[in-house]
Amino acid sequence: MAVPQLLNDIIQVLLQLAPAASLVSLVLAGISLRREGGTTFLVGGGFTKWMFWAVVFITLGPLLGWFASFGVRTPVSGGGIGSSWLASFESDVSGFVTNFVAGRMITTLAAFFVLRAILDTASGEHPLPSILAAMFLLGAQTTYSLIQSYNTGTQYATADVLDSLWNYLAGTIMPIAAGLAIVGAIINFATRRPAMRLVIVALAMLCVSGIWKLVLSMEA
Repeated sequence: MAVPQLLNDIIQVLLQLAPAASLVSLVLAGISLRREGGTTFLVGGGFTKWMFWAVVFITLGPLLGWFASFGVRTPVSGGGIGSSWLASFESDVSGFVTNFVAGRMITTLAAFFVLRAILDTASGEHPLPSILAAMFLLGAQTTYSLIQSYNTGTQYATADVLDSLWNYLAGTIMPIAAGLAIVGAIINFATRRPAMRLVIVALAMLCVSGIWKLVLSMEA
């Protein structure tokens, strides 16, 4: 029996809204990052959950290819939206996310986190968690483009993107974070505060790829 055109149109709307959902997930990930501490986050917590869903939404099309390999027919392979109302709905929602959420709300949320950093400093707390959350939000669109560039378009696209993000984290972000840790250690040493912990953290960040390979070799 043929799939009704209305059902096909609804499926196409959901698939075409997946990139917008991915961008919203990145915004929610930035908010969760501050809630979980900024400099740290829970494995399986809000930040990692929303980052995972951002990757899933971007690679949703290739991911559905697994159903075909299981022998399940999935009538979602491209094509336009036949219903003008649903097409208009998809366009409006995508425009709302692009122009309002990404174009305006992200900047406003980042500004509030900068204000939170000032208030944290005034209350004797560290401003870095709020600053990191603000920087993540301001870079949400760049992160979205980075994830898209890692999309291989295969059935393993989700895993490929996660592997590429790990390599980017270990090869690019960790050295920068190690440099910041060294700066923090110098400041702590100058102000007679404990500095050795930050030095150890910096060394660990520079060696994170080696530590991971060591773990793999021990497991083998």
